[in-house]
Amino acid sequence: MRYMTSQKIITTLIKNVFASELTSVDFPTGNNKNHFGYFRKQRFRLNAWRDAQKNGQKLETRYYLNEDDKGFSANQLFNKVVYSVLKHDSRFMEQYGSRISHPSEYEYIFHLTRKDWDHVKPKIVYNFKGAYNGEKVNDIGFWNLIKDQVSEEGYTFLANAGGYYSNTINWNSAEAFPYMVEDFSDDKMKYKTIEGGYDKIAYALADTYLRKHGAAIWGGNRLLTFHESKDTGYRYELVFFNEDEKREYSILANRIILGMPKRSLKLLNQYNFFFYRNTRKVFQRNIDSVITEPSFKILMGFEEPWWEKDFGTKAGRSITDLPMRQCYYFGTNPDDSHSLFLGSYNDMRSAIFWSVLDHEPLYEPKETRLVSSANLKGLKPIQAPKRMVDEVMNQIREVHGRQDIPQPYVTWPKDWTRDPYGGGYHAWRAGYDVPEVMKYMRKPYPDEDIFICGDAYSNQQGWVEGAFCVTENMLQEHFGLKWPEWLDKSYYLGW
Repeated sequence: MRYMTSQKIITTLIKNVFASELTSVDFPTGNNKNHFGYFRKQRFRLNAWRDAQKNGQKLETRYYLNEDDKGFSANQLFNKVVYSVLKHDSRFMEQYGSRISHPSEYEYIFHLTRKDWDHVKPKIVYNFKGAYNGEKVNDIGFWNLIKDQVSEEGYTFLANAGGYYSNTINWNSAEAFPYMVEDFSDDKMKYKTIEGGYDKIAYALADTYLRKHGAAIWGGNRLLTFHESKDTGYRYELVFFNEDEKREYSILANRIILGMPKRSLKLLNQYNFFFYRNTRKVFQRNIDSVITEPSFKILMGFEEPWWEKDFGTKAGRSITDLPMRQCYYFGTNPDDSHSLFLGSYNDMRSAIFWSVLDHEPLYEPKETRLVSSANLKGLKPIQAPKRMVDEVMNQIREVHGRQDIPQPYVTWPKDWTRDPYGGGYHAWRAGYDVPEVMKYMRKPYPDEDIFICGDAYSNQQGWVEGAFCVTENMLQEHFGLKWPEWLDKSYYLGW
């Protein structure tokens, strides 16, 4: 996982608050000259678009793009689409026209802050002849809009070559605009991560909390439901299932914070007083304001970093339209050559390709010169299925054009689609009043002290920062907490 330094809560926590415990390091993205693109059985290096552009040429792909879209990389074409829509909105141009520019044929620059985007997103109007002329972009699906701008073939190119199907599903176009041009289509974007693993931020926060008087974390407990408490002196009674003891038990509380995504909320009893499906129509509609996006990964360990020796690749990713979608070249142990490789990072419709392969027999871990069979014994139960590994390795070899890439010595799959997550990330549906729903979801009912937080109903979906901003707004609005002393007071938390 990674973060951007413009995300001030996570950045400040790592660099200042937990400076003695956490170390920020660059998240390496490598060089596209060493990364592969493999689409419709055409293989090239991912810098091929820019190399052709430097020579006054247009890279010929196997996509039948509109004449004025030929030669664009996926990132460049995403930027072109957003720029074109903004440029044709006169109100936007009056207020923010000076903050976008088109200095060269393939270059589009956006200098809007998150606060700027939040100001304009609900107001952007689509001004092109056709089915959507005069509609607010907030009410248009992103697939609809892309197809209208660059044709269905152009949409297919963007969906495939962009790496993530989730970016081009039919979600809220207004929310998609800053997400694409700021987070995913900026080739100059630099990312950071935490030395030793991104999960160290969660442990640092938990350890700090546990040092407070009366603090406790009870793991292994699953919330089933909650209801109004009678004659106890408390407002609510929560019912949990303890995984170790295999039994239910209850606790009492006056306030409830549900730090949950959409699917986890749906797994709770939908007929209690809070969710009641037959009468809580507004709440149920707002729960469904986001799309849950399936995601699947398979991590692999190799004895040697074959990608570095054979292709000069040390970091970054290759992209394909095969079901594996993306692979990431991770680090090599500095003390030996054992290396990590993300064999597949896929989402949406490609995730189901892998779920069908998810059954025994499991892959058999292999001894290496440094790892004995005894050391691997404990890893056997968490291996990916054998035919899943065989399938992903077939695709990896096809993408790289080399059939002698070795098998991994160990694997680890992760299907984020499974309960209680439901997906790897979320996206706003078209047609919803996003700022209104965000505020609503933090405290759905004025007369109940029940709150919801997390990144699912944020305007930075898929980022830890989204969860932090929603939670900070919730704490200040409803719990009377003051602005954190360690956080820049000018930082924008969002709606």
